[in-house]
Parts: sequence; structure tokens; C-alpha cells
Amino acid sequence: MSIVKESFGMTKNGLEASLFTLKNRNGMTVSITDFGGTVVSLKAPDKYGRYTDVAFGFDSIWDYENAGGYHGAIIGRVCNRIRGGHFELDGKEYNLYQNDKGNTLHGGKVGFSHKIWEASMIDGDEPSLVLEYISPDMEEGFPGTLRVKVTYTLTAGNALSVHYEAETDKKTIVNLTNHTYFNLGGYASGTVLDHTMWIDADSYVVTDDDLIPTGEIKSVAGTPFDFREEKSLGQDIDLLCADIKKGSGYDVHLNLSGVISKEPMHRATLYDAKSGREMKIITNEPGIQIYTANFMNEKYAFKGGYPQTPKNAIAIETQKMPDAVNNPNFTDITLDVGGKYDYTTIYQFGVRK
Repeated sequence: MSIVKESFGMTKNGLEASLFTLKNRNGMTVSITDFGGTVVSLKAPDKYGRYTDVAFGFDSIWDYENAGGYHGAIIGRVCNRIRGGHFELDGKEYNLYQNDKGNTLHGGKVGFSHKIWEASMIDGDEPSLVLEYISPDMEEGFPGTLRVKVTYTLTAGNALSVHYEAETDKKTIVNLTNHTYFNLGGYASGTVLDHTMWIDADSYVVTDDDLIPTGEIKSVAGTPFDFREEKSLGQDIDLLCADIKKGSGYDVHLNLSGVISKEPMHRATLYDAKSGREMKIITNEPGIQIYTANFMNEKYAFKGGYPQTPKNAIAIETQKMPDAVNNPNFTDITLDVGGKYDYTTIYQFGVRK
């Protein structure tokens, strides 16, 4: 029903950031800044009709620039990790900035999460914020000029739709996601380990001690990564399993089951019994990375001064497999000239009866 723009401060490079608040007829709101296309807050109703902010974020642009953690941001060109910050494409080698133990994480030194995007507003019953960014050839070491458009829409049915589009003038690689951390009890409500989750995924990507894929894909059967039947996030998180100990909790890419449809499908559900809130993840991406905020930066407080605490949040990142460009058996993340990157993820909020 409305979209409002206000100032969100100046970046350290002297660029002005703006904050856009979308509101639907039910009273649900989402606030997004053009700095990184970042979801700053998302207020959804509980079983009593009370609206609470269920997304983690900060009060100022300064915190987003310095705190790390990629809270709420669009991640690109390539989310997750690339081994050695290196890949080969059509016989040519490319070297990227290594910002994670000799590897490249979430786009490199200054990824999409730290860019000011060009924003345009579409008001109406289902307000949208359209964000566009042109990533020049060889930015962060990636080939091709990539034109990216991300459209956030707050629907009349209390869903946040995120539509990712991209085109290139030279063959390149791209794997976009959103890195919002959620706690359906409210971002200041404590642990997320009592939330339950269902994920339609039958295998996971095995990683080494630095969370870099080994190339092996394993069945989730008999592992802590099996969410094919709903269970609490805390149920298996402390099991003596090497693959879960590497990340000090859940930090794993799960491969979704069956055929991947062009139309978004219901693939996962997060539920908080105390508030009654549930969030369905509807996507046409082939995988989901779940991360239970195992390493928080206690130096920087969240909105209202709430401290960063491990396992008080979960990021649910729809995407293709990490380090896919260096593993030919993984999902393809190349984008050719004339092709179009076109994926949608919908976070559908509701109350479980």
C-alpha cells in the first residue's frame, strides 16, 4: 500500500545511502537500504496479531560497513566460497581477491553487499523496490560487465519476494543470494535452536576444515543434515559429526530433491512455536545454505543495542553449490552472452494454526 524513502546516512566514501520502507494493507513492513540491497528490518505478525521485527540488522550505515557478517545483504557476484580465489573459464585463468583463509568468500574484497545500488520505487497494493547495479568487467577479478537487477516485492499475502536477474557481455560466473538472518520470535528474543525446520533436500556438499567443498556429495540420511522430517535446529547440532563440527554448528549447503522447476516451489519451512510464526521458503534455486550464526562479531551491537550472540539467528540462503566453478559435477554457475540469470525466492510469512 505504500513505500517511503528516507536518508540512511553517508558511507565512508561520501555516498548517500537511503532506506526504503514497504508496507502492505495488513500492516506488515520491510525496510531495505540501497547499500548492498540490505534487508534492515522485517515486521511480521505472530499468533496474537502482534508485529515484531524478525530480521537482524543495524541502526546505522557505519555498522553495515564495518561489522561484517553480510547481514541482510545481496551477495555477489558469487556467493559462498571459491577455493583459492581461483578459477578457469574457457581455458583462461582468473584470480580473485582472497578474503577468507586464502579463498574468496561472498564476492571478494568489496562485493555487491557493499555497493550502493540504483533504486526505483513502485507503489501499489504490492509495493516493490527495484535495485540495479552494473558490475564492470574484471571487478573483483570476475570477467564481463554484469548488469544485475533485484526486485523486492512485499505481497498482499505477507510474503517478501526477491527476484534476481542478470545479463553479461562476456561469459562469466554468477551465483546470487540474500543473506538475511532470521529469528521468528523476534531478533532480540534469544536462541533460534528451538525453531523447527523442514527442508526438501536429500544430499549435502561435504567440505574440508576451511568449509571449502571437497567435491564429494553425500546423502543426508543418518546425518544431522537430514531435515526431510521437521525437527528442531538444536536437536542434532551437537552430535559428534565431523561435518557439523567444522562450522561449529550448521553451515552447510543442502541440495534440493528432485527436478528443479522454473516456477518457484515450496522447499523449506522455518517455524517458531512460541510466536506461532512460520516462514515458508519458495524458490526455483537448486540448493539452500543454512547457517546458524555460529560466529557473531560481539564488538558490534544490533538494532537497539541488542548484542550479537551465536546461534540466535539462522541465515537461509537459496543458491547453487559453493565453488561450483571448480567442481564439474556441481551445479553450473556460468552465464553466457545472450543468456539470462533469472531466479526468484519468496519468504512467505504466516501463522501456524
